[in-house]
Amino acid sequence: MQSEQMEQVAQRAYAWAQARSAPRDPGEHVSLGRPLRVVVFLVAFGIGLILSILVGGIALGVAGGAGAAAVGAPLGLVLGIPLSLVLAFWVSHIPRVAAQWERGVVLRFGRFHGIKGPGILLVFPVMDHIQFIDTRLLTLEIPHQQVITRDNVPVTIDGVIFFMVQSAERVVVAVQDYRYATRQYAQASLRDVVGSMTLDELLSERDQIQSRIAQVVEEHAKAWGIHVDSIRLLDINMPEDLKRMMSRQASAEREKRATITKAEGDKEAAINLAAAASTMATSPGAMQLRTLQTLDGLGASPSNTVVMAVPVEILALVRELSAKLRGAPIRENP
Repeated sequence: MQSEQMEQVAQRAYAWAQARSAPRDPGEHVSLGRPLRVVVFLVAFGIGLILSILVGGIALGVAGGAGAAAVGAPLGLVLGIPLSLVLAFWVSHIPRVAAQWERGVVLRFGRFHGIKGPGILLVFPVMDHIQFIDTRLLTLEIPHQQVITRDNVPVTIDGVIFFMVQSAERVVVAVQDYRYATRQYAQASLRDVVGSMTLDELLSERDQIQSRIAQVVEEHAKAWGIHVDSIRLLDINMPEDLKRMMSRQASAEREKRATITKAEGDKEAAINLAAAASTMATSPGAMQLRTLQTLDGLGASPSNTVVMAVPVEILALVRELSAKLRGAPIRENP
């Protein structure tokens, strides 16, 4: 039993240490008026002590003379210390300081009284309650959301929402927690918008999806006094088997384009070769020049030696004899 109690105490201590070491919420009010309140407390406490001494001495002096006045001053000091402490504590909580980006929503006896700030504010304890609102551009993380697209593909999406407070009164009066409400509505809108689209649309139309989600959230958050600047999708995760299939599809698509490109290149090369062959057929000397160029290309290196077994003149003589046998006219080489 004692071990369980010790374990619970250790867990509570660990939780307390984690809470103490956690980073401060950027939207939390920063108390800029603490030095001012300390000064006001000391001044009010000193004034209270002086008044207590004077009142005690005067009161007893009037009742019993000079001797009683000498006794009344210490008595007034003793009685005035607790009263001065209470008064100084109350007065020190009247001045508050709001930063340039903060607005203070004041509720007096539970009813909306006004918006104050930035600068020094006067808030009277007991009857006034103030809540500071950050009017800067704020960011909220949209945690991972498991969404099923229209073509039944499960995806996990996370993002971030950028917004700012336009009406400090409405974010306090119209909604309980505007940060939590904005985050939850953004999550619901993200699931609704992504669930109405296919996977291909989700991957190719990210900008349009972000604009649609921001528009949907803006329409409802406007009544809370919030302006949604934008919503950005950070990551889209899909099942591993789907990723492998998409990779194979992309590889096949690239191979298809490569095959088509190669076929088009072969077609153009065949057309050019046919045109070259036609040109060489009309010029008898062109084939000899081509033969010599080929031989020159083969023998460009000193280590290569090309030996022509049949001279070009013999080939020309053979062509002339074959032409005579066919009875065709012999064309002179240019």
